[in-house]
Amino acid sequence: MRPEAAPPAPSSALAAADPAPAGGVWLARLLVVGLVLAALNLRPAITSLGALLEEVRTGLGMSGSVAGVLTSVPPLCFAVFGLAAPRLARRFGAAAVVCAGMVAIAAGMLVRPFAGGTAGFLAASALALVGIALSNVLMPVIVKRYFPDRVGTMTGLYSMALAVGTSLAAAVTVPLTQALGGSWRTGLGVWAVLAVLAVLPWTAIARARRATAGTATGPAAGAPVEGAAGPRVARSRTAWALACFFGLQATGAYITMGWLPQIFRDAGVPAGTAGVLLAVTMVMGVPLAFVIPRVAGRMRHQGPIVVVLGLSGLAGYAGLLTAPVSGAWLWAVLLGVSNCAFPLALTMIGMRARSGTGVVRLSAFAQCVGYLISVPGPILVGALYQHSGGWTAPLTLMAALIVPQMAAGVLAGRDRTIEDEA
Repeated sequence: MRPEAAPPAPSSALAAADPAPAGGVWLARLLVVGLVLAALNLRPAITSLGALLEEVRTGLGMSGSVAGVLTSVPPLCFAVFGLAAPRLARRFGAAAVVCAGMVAIAAGMLVRPFAGGTAGFLAASALALVGIALSNVLMPVIVKRYFPDRVGTMTGLYSMALAVGTSLAAAVTVPLTQALGGSWRTGLGVWAVLAVLAVLPWTAIARARRATAGTATGPAAGAPVEGAAGPRVARSRTAWALACFFGLQATGAYITMGWLPQIFRDAGVPAGTAGVLLAVTMVMGVPLAFVIPRVAGRMRHQGPIVVVLGLSGLAGYAGLLTAPVSGAWLWAVLLGVSNCAFPLALTMIGMRARSGTGVVRLSAFAQCVGYLISVPGPILVGALYQHSGGWTAPLTLMAALIVPQMAAGVLAGRDRTIEDEA
């Protein structure tokens, strides 16, 4: 065990993209508020849909395979558009890009339920997911940039808020839909309000960043200098291991968010209870997403945490196969513990690079490659579900994927940095 070390100051390229806040304490507090509100908005677009997936399928005339494609759209968008995040951050500043991301989330979630047909629904969903993709990549960068001596703590706070937003949308979407008249369109669209709230602090943060850049001298005042000294991430075995770990945990997470309510409903659990069970799975991340990054930041090797989370997932899937109704609450808890591989992966991104440039490149690489890896999972689960007529084959596949996830996580958790390898 070791104390969480303060990373070195960001390189000139990252500093140029976002100079240090000139507003002092008030801006630091606003950044904390902004991080929390942004994190709250990074999953409701997905888990609110999971809670109403059957109603959306019926309303839009979707087959099981098309619904599987729909649940794969989030990781695909995250992979494709996350690649643009570092370049946009260098050009406009990370805060401005996150602000634009919050606007895209709000617009997409507002338009999505009322778009005509499946194509319009997918297009509006993609708009919201573009905003999520940009913010996904830049959150670890902002944490490292503005809170370099509190990476574990701030990552924990951000991850905890993300878990709250995820579980809240899963738990209340069905009862909220019923309270608002029973239309799934209204039940999905109401979540745009939360995204609008997140736009406000990020607008102020982006303006403060521009004001600082306008009065700065040196690198922060001019065009960013893309230092050629940045590590070549693709040459790092640790980066590839982290990308595989990220991708496999994302596969399980998006299958869970998209299909877990349907698994319980097909087993005979009422729709409202199925949504609450998904919320239980997601809410496990509220305390654990705060604790795990802090513990991981004090360990030389994060492999033991990876193994514990993986074993929890194996037990949860085994329970869904053998006793989906009688042990439903326990399986929901175990899968929630397993899903906490996400904040662990974010923490390792911050720990596996020494420089600010290293973090932004590793974050983009691990998340984009990882989300590409995760794309086939939900599609395959949807196809297996449709053609087998049950959940035995899909759940067996989901359990099998836990094994390589643990192997990749153990490799990614070793005490080394990408700068050492690249």
